[in-house]
Amino acid sequence: MGKALEFEVLHQDSGTKARRGRMRTPHGTVDTPVFMPVGIQATVKAMKPESVEATGAQIILANTYHLMLRPGSDIVREAGGLHEFMNWHRPILTDCGGFQVFSLGHMRKITEEGALFSSHIDGSRHMLSPEKSMEVQNDLGSDIIMGFDECAPPDASYDYIARSQARTTRWLERCIEAHRFPDRQALFGIMQGGFFRDLREESARDIVKFDLPGYAVGGISVGETKEQYIGVLDYAPDLLPYDKPRYVMGIGTPDYILEAVERGVDMFDCVEPTRIARHGMATTSHGRVNIKNAKYERDFGPLDPDCDCYTCRHYSRAYLRHLFKAGETMSAMLLSEHNLRFLSKLSEDIRKSIEEDCFTEFKRDFYGKYYGSAE
Repeated sequence: MGKALEFEVLHQDSGTKARRGRMRTPHGTVDTPVFMPVGIQATVKAMKPESVEATGAQIILANTYHLMLRPGSDIVREAGGLHEFMNWHRPILTDCGGFQVFSLGHMRKITEEGALFSSHIDGSRHMLSPEKSMEVQNDLGSDIIMGFDECAPPDASYDYIARSQARTTRWLERCIEAHRFPDRQALFGIMQGGFFRDLREESARDIVKFDLPGYAVGGISVGETKEQYIGVLDYAPDLLPYDKPRYVMGIGTPDYILEAVERGVDMFDCVEPTRIARHGMATTSHGRVNIKNAKYERDFGPLDPDCDCYTCRHYSRAYLRHLFKAGETMSAMLLSEHNLRFLSKLSEDIRKSIEEDCFTEFKRDFYGKYYGSAE
């Protein structure tokens, strides 16, 4: 295990647990901490691959659940794998499908075998098991693949979470057995345990024994409060090996990213940057901008004067507002490009601040500008 990925911590910030690292994969090197744009259906929505790359993105995500249902992982395999199929030749991480199955609610049933669910496309019945998740991800050919887990509801009882996280560990063992290409696809384990520290500790002890190339903190950023989120991060990353990449799944706002990095997290992803773009929203260095607002009708300045993205270099807020109000697809394209560049640039600045041992000062200054006053 581990041949498919090499990772090293290059430097730790002198005042926090923030780490500057580097991952090497079959499709290239990734500097960490890193934000990973999400391309659920083998595409980052409203973006061409070259536009995604222009934002500074080093690695993107695709989704096991969605690609299993459409077009089918066998078709992607016949196309030469996901990199060829979607014309993205840098690293790719695929999630296991567990979160999507969790999101189906009453349309799915969890058993020891796996998750039996009804397709959101046509209602057809499917079983997503550890073995099936590995089969699909092996077909896709992504550089990093995730062990199949159950993402339990944030309000689930202690007893339910205890059973769920123990089953996730058993599922991980089955994933390891079913994984066909450990020499070229790095399998990450996922820590579960809800908001119960003893269950998190038990989960971490159990999955670390497998000595996998990397590990994720799962089951947060699923609807809990920010205090609960930070409460888990105050101890959970420390339960995972220092010399392996640590991944928190599903975070994409600047505050959640900064809090995670401060506590030793290396990787994070979220659909939010492109999702909010399609609704006329942008994340800027001075806070969130709703381009629909009437005050931007005659605002001929850039979306974010501190941003170096293509959108901010070429278009005004007034034009972006016009595009959105007119229902033009280009609105989503330009706002998505800005939002992804914003988080890539944030990651670049975070890495620099760690190298210079000034992460705390960077975070304070960022919050001061983003929220209007230092936190």
